[in-house]
Amino acid sequence: MTDPHWWRQAAVYQVYPRSFADTNGDGLGDLQGVTAKVPYLSALGINAVWLSPFYPSALADGGYDVDDYRDVDPRLGSLADFDTMAAALHNAGIKLIVDIVPNHSSNRHTWFREALDSPPGSAARERYIFRDGTGPDGSEPPSDWQSVFGGSAWEQVPDGQWYLHLFAPEQPDFNWENREVRDEFLATLRFWSDRGVDGFRIDVAHALAKDLSEPLPSQAELIAEGEGTDGGHPFWDRDEVHEIYAEWRTLFNEYTPPRTAVAEAWVHASRRGRYASPEGLGQAFNFDLLQADFDSARFRSVITANLEQAAATGASSTWVLSNHDVVRHATRYGLPPAPEDSGKGQDGKAWVFAGGPEDQLDRTAGLRRARAATLLMLALPGSAYLYQGEELGLHEVAGIPDADRQDPTFFRNAGVEKGRDGCRVPLPWTTDGPSFGFSTVPAHLPQPKEYGPAAVTVQDADTESTLNFYRRALELRDKQQCAEELAWLPSADSVLHFERPGGWQSITNFGHTAVALPAGTVLHTSAPLQDGMLPPDTTAWLG
Repeated sequence: MTDPHWWRQAAVYQVYPRSFADTNGDGLGDLQGVTAKVPYLSALGINAVWLSPFYPSALADGGYDVDDYRDVDPRLGSLADFDTMAAALHNAGIKLIVDIVPNHSSNRHTWFREALDSPPGSAARERYIFRDGTGPDGSEPPSDWQSVFGGSAWEQVPDGQWYLHLFAPEQPDFNWENREVRDEFLATLRFWSDRGVDGFRIDVAHALAKDLSEPLPSQAELIAEGEGTDGGHPFWDRDEVHEIYAEWRTLFNEYTPPRTAVAEAWVHASRRGRYASPEGLGQAFNFDLLQADFDSARFRSVITANLEQAAATGASSTWVLSNHDVVRHATRYGLPPAPEDSGKGQDGKAWVFAGGPEDQLDRTAGLRRARAATLLMLALPGSAYLYQGEELGLHEVAGIPDADRQDPTFFRNAGVEKGRDGCRVPLPWTTDGPSFGFSTVPAHLPQPKEYGPAAVTVQDADTESTLNFYRRALELRDKQQCAEELAWLPSADSVLHFERPGGWQSITNFGHTAVALPAGTVLHTSAPLQDGMLPPDTTAWLG
């Protein structure tokens, strides 16, 4: 029997399939590409793959606008290709986690097309959130709410009603008070679990439950309320959402081993634990390190708080520095902190979502800090989530021409926001070809010339490359598995030093001068030592 707790300290690698590897020469990654790269993933040393959406989709939002939750986009393959991929991963000892997008469907989904063909008040419309407009003739939306991607959160249909879309207009929100919606997703979770999927990543997990009782608050009132800690927001992080996940947990526990789940829940830290509870999804993403500057005090505060929360809830901590929605951390750490008036956060947070100006980017320092932060993260108790390409030290691609951009954030904000395309550029596998080995044709997002020297074939042969740095770290991490605990050890203010059970130590120098290493055998470092000293922006593991 597989260890039912395998996920608690797993190293999980996120595959964004459209940008991973293309086997049919259309410039778009596919499931056969994932299968072909299983040896690469196995050699990397990961425990699981998290597969971003691969469902039929118009790609209005990178595949997060789903037409059919129980099929594969024909541009990416077929259900048979999915089964082949899953078998290849499992044969290599790698678990498979798939993305589920339950807050909204595509506007091409059978249910939504049926809703548009049905009258107001019909059962078909009750699966979504339709409302009459305001104003004398109903020509104004039900509220002035703004969508996450910019513009109104309401879209009018020909008969005059409006539907809610917290994201793009092509992503109508489901009505989770509707029993049919709940049963449909239970059936979908069972469909993929029966195909051998080991777990699920739940997109926008904090938005499913909504209270749209009249009168609806204004956008200004929503902004004033913020993320909140009382569950009173009309659509973010309502307490009722956990009733949904309790049903899901009952289904997950029918399998041996139980299926796992991790919530993407951008909620106040004090409310994250309910998503991660054993009665709920089991894990919830902690994005606190992702939002932190490269700063020892900030890192220590985040780590301490999250380990305390995990201990209190019985959950496993999750750690992440990059994913498909944010600027790659090698770039973030090479940029100056965001100005306090930039709207990107408080406490000098890095420019997590927008990125800073390219002319202020120190690529060398950014990658050095990224390697140090990654080695620290991999030493922490809990699961580590890695994003494809970070093992190659890839930076954010900032110079994508407007005509090539795909992210709705860019278009709905009139180009003010760069969007997320820069972290979704296809990977470089070789130094040559029209797309550096990703495909036999140019990739669906243009790759910069600096991708050539970063290609897998180059790094594979270089013992000091970032790729081989990751391989060694993951190999050692797998050998060092121990209780989900750490003990902080005395250190200077600019240094973080902790010990895991069994004597495994991690020490990171966030300062500007080299520091002495404590006694012990050096197992791995993120950068070469200097005369036996730990240089700035460097992590070392000791045994």
